[in-house]
Amino acid sequence: MKVRDNMWLENKNIHSNRLSKKLDQKRYRSFRISKDIGLGAFQLELPERWMIYNMFNEDLLTRCNRLQFKEQHVEPVPPPIIVNEKEEYKVKEV
Repeated sequence: MKVRDNMWLENKNIHSNRLSKKLDQKRYRSFRISKDIGLGAFQLELPERWMIYNMFNEDLLTRCNRLQFKEQHVEPVPPPIIVNEKEEYKVKEV
C-alpha cells in the first residue's frame, strides 16, 4: 500500500443508518490514500459529509482491483436530497 492507491474501506466500527448490520454493505466504496502515517496506519480522502476520523489501520483496507469488464462498473449513489430535515431519494426505475 502506498499513497494514491485506491482501497476499499471495510465497514467494521463504522455506524450507518441501516436498521440491520446484516443488510449493510460489507465494504464502502474505494477511497484514495492521501498519507502514509506509519505502523500500518493510513489517511484516506473521505467525503466531507462523513463525520468520522479519516485515519484507518491497514486491516480495515482492502486493495481495490481494476475492473476487467465494462459491465462491472457501478455508478456511485448520489447524495440524498434533504426535505424537511429528512433524506429523500429520486428513483429512476423499479
